[in-house]
Parts: sequence; C-alpha cells; structure tokens
Amino acid sequence: MDSYSFFRELTETATQVRSRTAFLKRSLPELVRVLNLNSAAIVTQRRGGWKVDAWSGSTGNSGREVSNGDATRFGNSTPTQDGQAGPQLPMDLIASAIDSGSPEVRQAWVAIPSNGSFSQPTENAERHSCLIVNVADATDRAGLTRVCSVFLSHTAMAEQCERQRERIQQLSQVLRASAKWQRNQLQPSSDEDSLLKEIAETAITLLNCQRVSIFLWDKRRKKLVGKPSVGIEAPLVISDDAGIVGEVLATGEAQIWNGGDDDESRVNRSVDQSLDFQTTSLVAVPLIGQRGETIGVFEAINHRENNFEDAHIMLLNDLALHAAGAIEGLRVQKRLTASRDRLVDDAANSSPLIGEHPAIDSVRQSGSRVAGTDLTVLILGSNGTGKEVVARHIHYESERRGEPFVAVNCAALVESLLESELFGHEKGAFTDANSTRIGKFELASGGTLFLDEVGDMSPGGQAKLLRVLEQREVVRVGGSVPIPVDVRVIAATNQPLEQLIAEKRFREDLFFRLNVVSLVLPDLAKRGSDILLLAEHFMQHFCYEIGRKVPGLTDAAKAAMLSHAWPGNVRELRNTIERVCYLTSGDEIDAIDLELRSMGGANGAVVFPVRTVSHDVDSLAEATRQFQINHILSSIDRCSGNMTEAAERMELHRSNLYRKMKQLGMKTSEI
Repeated sequence: MDSYSFFRELTETATQVRSRTAFLKRSLPELVRVLNLNSAAIVTQRRGGWKVDAWSGSTGNSGREVSNGDATRFGNSTPTQDGQAGPQLPMDLIASAIDSGSPEVRQAWVAIPSNGSFSQPTENAERHSCLIVNVADATDRAGLTRVCSVFLSHTAMAEQCERQRERIQQLSQVLRASAKWQRNQLQPSSDEDSLLKEIAETAITLLNCQRVSIFLWDKRRKKLVGKPSVGIEAPLVISDDAGIVGEVLATGEAQIWNGGDDDESRVNRSVDQSLDFQTTSLVAVPLIGQRGETIGVFEAINHRENNFEDAHIMLLNDLALHAAGAIEGLRVQKRLTASRDRLVDDAANSSPLIGEHPAIDSVRQSGSRVAGTDLTVLILGSNGTGKEVVARHIHYESERRGEPFVAVNCAALVESLLESELFGHEKGAFTDANSTRIGKFELASGGTLFLDEVGDMSPGGQAKLLRVLEQREVVRVGGSVPIPVDVRVIAATNQPLEQLIAEKRFREDLFFRLNVVSLVLPDLAKRGSDILLLAEHFMQHFCYEIGRKVPGLTDAAKAAMLSHAWPGNVRELRNTIERVCYLTSGDEIDAIDLELRSMGGANGAVVFPVRTVSHDVDSLAEATRQFQINHILSSIDRCSGNMTEAAERMELHRSNLYRKMKQLGMKTSEI
C-alpha cells in the first residue's frame, strides 16, 4: 500500500469508527506493516502515571505478534492483556520527547509526541501522548517521522469525533431530562424536593457517580442546604464557606478533587463522618440563576470507574444550567400560584352571599351544586337584589375560580357596539379601529362571563349571542378566523322574559339556551332578618375602609330597617349604611340617623327636606354655602338617596361628595 492510499484509509477510519481506541486497534498494526516496523505503541502520560493505549509488533524474545487495544498501566515493561511480558520501552526517551515537544531518536527507537508541533495538541493539559516506534532497519527517519505525525493527527481526529459524538449524546440526554423537569412542574403535586431528587437521579446516571448533592444557598443564615440523592432523606446543612462547595460558591468557578492527587484538606470530612461515607473524588459547579446570581452548588461524588475530568465539568455545567432554571421556575410558579389563590380568596370573600332566609339558602345550595358543571345559569330578580353576587358565588365555587370573571352590562351596549364589545375586532375593521381588540368572550376564556340585564339586549345582539353560545367560538369584527372560547355563561335580568317572548321582544330559542338552570332572588323586604345581617356586614366593611369603630344599631334603628320597604333592595341598603358610616360619629346608630321613610316620596323613596336661602343673609359666602347645601340635598332627593348616583349627577366622586358635605357642616340633623 502506498502512502497516499494509507493516508486516505486513515482519514476514512478516523471519521467512521466510534472511538479513538477502535481507530488505534485497526490502524496501528497497519502503520507497523506499511513502515516495516518491529513494533509501535501509543503511550499516554496522565495525572502522574503512564498507560499504553495501544501497541502492535513483535513481543521480543518469543517473536509472537500481539495487538493490544486495551489500556494497560506499566513501568519499564508493558504487560499484554493476557499478562505476558511485552516489549521493553525506553521510558526516559518517551518522557524526553513529551517534555521537549519534538521527536526524539535513540538507536532503533523513535518517539514522536502528540502535543508537539507535528500534531494537534490534546484538549486536556494534564494528558500527553506519544507514539514510540522500533524501526527494523536504517530507514528514512525524517520520512518516518512525517508519516507518524500524520498518523498522530488522525488519531487526534478520531478522538475529537469520539468526543463530539459523546457530547451530542450527552446534550440530547440533558435536554430530554430538562423537558421532563419542566413537564413535571405543571403537575399540581410537584414540589421542590421531588424536583431535586429527579435532577440528582439524572446526574448520577449521566456522570456515572455514586452520589449527587444539590446545595441551595440560604444567604440569610449563611448556610448551604443540600439534598443528597441516595440513601439519605434528611438534608445536609453546612456553612457556606466549608470545603470545595464553599470554594465554588465563593469563586463561581467549577472545582475537581481526586483523592491522592489533590490537597486532602479541601474536602469537608465532617460530612463523610456524619453520613458514614468515604469521598474519593468529586466535581462541583455553581448553580447560576436567571439573573446571573449564584443560588447554590451542584456536586457529584465518587466516579464509579475513574477520576473526574474536565469533560465531567462540562456535562455537570450543562445539567446545572437547566437545573437552576427548573428550580427557579418552580419557585416562581409556586409564588404566583399562592398569590393567585390569595387574590381569588380575597375576591370571593369580598362579595359573599349573605343571608339565612330559606329562599337565599336555596339559591346558595343550588349555586354550589351547579358550580361543578358548565351549565348555563339564568338569574332572575329585581334591581339591586344581588344577581352579580350570586354569579360570583357560582364562579368562585367552581373549578374556574382561578380564571377571569368578566361582567358585561348588556343594557349599556348599543347594538352597533355590542358585537365589538363581546367578540372583539381586528385592526381597520371600522373607523377608529386603530388596533386589534380582544372581546369579552376571549377575555373570559377559561373563566366565567356574566351577562347582566340580558333582557334589554337588542334583537340583533340576541341573534349573535345565540350563535356564539351554540358554536362556542367567536369571529372578531373584520376577521374571518373562528376563535374557540371556553367560557361559562351566567345571565341575569329583572325583565319578565316570558312576557317579552310573547311580545316578540326576546328570542324564545335564546331563552331556552340561557334558562338551563334558573335561580330566583327575592326582594330584600321579603327576607326578614337578613336585612340586619346585611346591614352589619356593610357596616363592618365601610368602617374598616374609613378606619372607625363599628357602631351598634339601636332597637329603634333595627325596627325601622325591618319595616322599610327597600324599593332599591340590597343596593339601597348598602348606600344607606355607607352614608351612615361616613356622616355619623357616635357609637350607636338610631332610626333618625338612617333617615328612612316608608311612605315618603314616590315608591317609598327617601325625601330630604330642601331649604331655601334666607332673605336676611347678607354674606355672599353664607348664601353660597346654603345654596350648595340645598343643591346637594336636592340631588340626593332626585336620586332616591343613592349617594353614588347623586355624586355622578354633580360630576363628583362619591368620596369627594362626602368631603364636601363635611366642609359645609352638613350633619345628619340638617338633612
């Protein structure tokens, strides 16, 4: 075989075989044959020791041809795999060639180092290889050296291909493990301990070690809390400056320790003693958070076959990168879930369905039963009876409680805007549609959509709503792509829908679609002692807002409240208690403070005395004050005592109205 064919075969072999060992086993005997050598060997100096990676040639005295592809440690003689003596190698010549980085010749021996100028240097600075050959005759030593250097470069190529294949396989395993960690985070039962255990088990498999510890940094206590993975349930708690893990935490750099090669004092033997364990080697890398801060240390202990090397640092760093992301992701998810649950609980507690009347108890129980389904609910009742409170009760009792609750007042939407409001629109769908807008159905996806005053919806809006309820998908105005929506619909109205159907003002098919489950709320005046329960609830709420002690109700006040007709139902009661809490300062609320008149005004509404400005007032400021008082009283009278509505009529915020009344000296006795 000529040199060209030999080099071409070397290249093909280096790229096809799966390891450096396989390349040497196949190509080293061919090198001996082509160059007519007595023998050839690849010798590696590694961490203070020598090893024959492969050799081929005559055994010397016996003359038997041997090819040994397995690594064998040796002194001055090289035993074969079957234990018989190999050729005597000039170790001082090999060492001299490695030290000088250039070929060395002594009699029939030629040593060519792989880390010199004739071949590619190895990636590991602690590892040096040399090709040592025994020539049969006085051949061209310069030509032989060039051929051997090419052989060494192909050996390095085979090793590089092997490392790349191993690296690709390792990265694939790391990515699969990371994807599994991320999936498990979505499980409701996932917790940090189970995640750390799963990460540790993955590291033990990939690094082929006995034990893995994941230390998380408790900065406040200056401690590292480790979760060992094998045979130990209790966490390890050590000082954050102890041992090699302390070095890694302080420097942010990976560390390797192998017994017998490094300083014994670097290892924290107190941990071994407490665990009845013997550490012989370890590698540790920092756990880096998403913002670049160190959150802990990832440590692998006791490689099962050899010592830890730089390649293990690279692999453990890959695992640490994904592990830190998984740990922080789980922590953020747990915090967000806890915050969401608190907000949901606060929202649920802010509007409880209060009452002990049998009708309210029946609505509460029916709402709880229907909450576990996705059935459409229709809530009937007069204005102010608490239909939205019932809708929220159903929502927060259901599995959708963590998703949005979106309320829409259908009576406030003109038909031209109804479709855009409920279903959304695309950019440019109509004039002033400057951007895409998501409709209420999409906003409520996964949760509950409350359609209040559905009986006041226009005929065109009813038809569009029916289509969405049946198809469970919306099409934005100006769009053409149907968008699936997962929404629980609860509708409410104070209108007699059966009468509207008879008058052709409400679609019968929409009524049947909405009226799957029907709940009816009674008027407040029919609920008896529930009036006092609600009054106490509102009083505690408003007194907490303004920071005052909750006053009590006199017997006269309770009697007045129980005898009042409450035409505005719960809404009127709420406004009355709000006014009392803001405008009174005593420890008790009397009937006169409530200012209830059962027969006063239209439909039993409260009538406030309106005074005119006295003619004997000369001061412009006093006349202005009296005019403002009369104007405020008149506005409150026109709104039947609804302070919120009166404030809106006067273009004031409700709290500003109360503040203005206090500035004018308006006490309860003056109203």
